[in-house]
Amino acid sequence: MSKLGNIGAKLHRGEVSYDFIGKRKLWFSISIALIVISLGGLFARHLALGIEFRGGVEYQTDVKVTSSTVGDFTSAVKATNAKDLGDPVVTTVNDNKVRVQTRPLSQDDIAKVRSAIATEAAVPVDKVSTSQIGASWGSQIANKAIWALIVFLVLVFGVIWAYFREPKASMAAILALIHDVTITVGVYALIGFDVTPSTVIGVLTILGYSLYDTVVVFDKVRENTRGITGSNRFTYSDATNLAVNQTVVRSINTTLIALMPVGSILVVGTVVLGTGPLKDLSLALFVGIAVGAYSSIFIAPALLATFKEREPGMQALRRRVLAKRGATATTASGTPVPVAAGAAATIVNEPSARKQDRPKAGTPVTSSRPVKSSTSAGRPQPTRKPRSKRGK
Repeated sequence: MSKLGNIGAKLHRGEVSYDFIGKRKLWFSISIALIVISLGGLFARHLALGIEFRGGVEYQTDVKVTSSTVGDFTSAVKATNAKDLGDPVVTTVNDNKVRVQTRPLSQDDIAKVRSAIATEAAVPVDKVSTSQIGASWGSQIANKAIWALIVFLVLVFGVIWAYFREPKASMAAILALIHDVTITVGVYALIGFDVTPSTVIGVLTILGYSLYDTVVVFDKVRENTRGITGSNRFTYSDATNLAVNQTVVRSINTTLIALMPVGSILVVGTVVLGTGPLKDLSLALFVGIAVGAYSSIFIAPALLATFKEREPGMQALRRRVLAKRGATATTASGTPVPVAAGAAATIVNEPSARKQDRPKAGTPVTSSRPVKSSTSAGRPQPTRKPRSKRGK
């Protein structure tokens, strides 16, 4: 078995353990910092909504792409002085195509921009393709994406509640999903990638992935906490921490295996293709899978343990467990020493007893061990002769 496999087996058996739940304040602090950075980037830079959401006109034509292509086409489009043109978005596709996106324009301005692009690319006007997306249609797409996200979260809450019969588990899972979405959207705002329908698909996909990982951990928590109030061995946080340790290696392996192909697609979509739905989808998947694995290990179980520890029954269990662990033994100097449950009676005043039983100098030493009698029930016991005196 590999070294990682040995560690996983020891974690599952509880032979080694990392205190994930005990360090919950650290994980919460890291997540709060990431969320603040994400929200700061979102409000400072805003999302770069694709043309599908904000509406506009898109032009594409074949051209030999050079280092000055983007600047040349940007200047050519601005020179048309079209009304409400704004800043056109010029991108290259591979090394033989250019794409220009503008705000919604009138038919006359669309023709002027199309002619300017054809002139700059040195191609006939009919070689420049155009597609128009109305602002109202883009608004409808954005609203539907938001509603899809809301419906998804509501269904997730209901399904987890029905499966675990525990509203606190649903609440912890939903908060973890919101955590994942916020950080993913913040990364999009900071990097400046366009938000397209492919991005929405990617976000919904990573939510499902994160939820799957969280449910696996919660299922192990339910197994470890079944009938926990009838025992004084573990608190709810202890059982939850054991569940995380038992599933952490599996979560890490699954995440790494998923990130490798998604990372390859991200590199191809960004470096090779330059733009398109592949880049938008792969970025959402890459960021979401990584953040989802983090929240499934560090955030969702810690939230669940925090919620459950507030229940009166769990608080009473915690007091019993701590009282049991707090059994102490007193040394000869009177210093209390914490000991394991059940061991206090065997070591209380043990050093003192040894000191009292120690014989003084010059005093004959007598054994305190019982001496076997030569008779048993009045009958003499046979004795064994030395070998030299035995008869042949």
